Amino acid sequence: MNKSKASTTKKIEIRETTYVDLREVKALWADGEVMKFVGFPDGLKQTDEKMLEWLAWIEEERPRINHYSIYEGGIYCGETFYKIDPETKRAALDIKLKGSARGRGIATYALKFAIDQAFSNGAVCAWVDPNPDNKKALDLYRRIGMIEKEIPAELRNPEYSQVYFEILK
Repeated sequence: MNKSKASTTKKIEIRETTYVDLREVKALWADGEVMKFVGFPDGLKQTDEKMLEWLAWIEEERPRINHYSIYEGGIYCGETFYKIDPETKRAALDIKLKGSARGRGIATYALKFAIDQAFSNGAVCAWVDPNPDNKKALDLYRRIGMIEKEIPAELRNPEYSQVYFEILK
């Protein structure tokens, strides 16, 4: 993909998250089914004020950090995100989809988009550390060409079990 800030194909639209998307992002995060693998089995409840603060942080840090809202046929499906470490140039990735959007290739398309955007904005490597119980996520990362490796010491968290995947530019 190119350096664009939005992408559309097969009725899937990926665009930088703005104020217009905050209600949908807030609802996604509040869904325990979506958030269970990231430590929030009852969802992550946020106030409107916190959501505005979070969006201001994203907007201030672009393009080193970016968050995208994913739509299919105009219906909100989820989010994808990257954050490039300024020292190592390694980009942490994330993706979350509503249950109704899973299993149709949306995550594959959106995650590839986020990786391309991270690389076009200076990352040399993109990585994820999914919950090892999230078998669908593990399959997704393998499917898009990410390689499972030993987690770097600086990313290791002794409080929980981790799996680490990365892809190089």
